[in-house]
Amino acid sequence: MKRAVLALAVLLAGPSLPFASAEGQEEVQISRFSGKPVPRFETLRHEKVNGRVGPSKDHKVQWEYKRRGLPMLILKESGDWRYVRDPQGDEVWIERTQLAAQQNAVALADFVLKAGRASDSADVATVSEGALLELGTCDASMCQVTAGGFRGWAPRRQLWGATATKG
Repeated sequence: MKRAVLALAVLLAGPSLPFASAEGQEEVQISRFSGKPVPRFETLRHEKVNGRVGPSKDHKVQWEYKRRGLPMLILKESGDWRYVRDPQGDEVWIERTQLAAQQNAVALADFVLKAGRASDSADVATVSEGALLELGTCDASMCQVTAGGFRGWAPRRQLWGATATKG
């Protein structure tokens, strides 16, 4: 009987279900469409991706994104569509097939890429605002990133796309 009640609760719950995280921090939403956490970051799969006002190709294109690898924050899911927020704060619907799980980040401001996590680590390169970076391991304050042949550590607060779940 409990299984039937739980199954009915799952069907009535809508697009995502709350679960407590392993660390006991914030609640994590697990989408019933993808089985993945929401919100989460994914990236644009193609050089040109349309962001629409609604979750179908019948809806008007609101934005045309022209930057493969741009991280998008998935806020909710509906079937094969994802409601996302871009780095500028605009929210649109993008078809699932236009997104990839690769983890990238965008520099929110200029900063110096460091050789290590410590603030006194050697400087590796200067990263300009808007630069697209491949995101590696993150801790609470720093993330390892790669861009333009350089690899180093960046302040997490300066990276759009660095989530608390990236470890």
